[in-house]
Amino acid sequence: MKILIDMNLSPAWVGFFQAKSIEAVHWSEIGKMNAPDKQILQYAKAHNFVIFTHDLDFGNILAVSGG
Repeated sequence: MKILIDMNLSPAWVGFFQAKSIEAVHWSEIGKMNAPDKQILQYAKAHNFVIFTHDLDFGNILAVSGG
């Protein structure tokens, strides 16, 4: 499993997951801090990441897009 941690969560989550042998990266290491949710979702899909977020918008985007 690969986890992409959204900007609304602390980068400290990376270490938490890595300590459990789970690949993790914080969005701040990949893209712009103000990137739209759609861009983050597209990146996650293209690179086989699960998004770890506190943002309810991702559920709406997935529901509307059928993702």
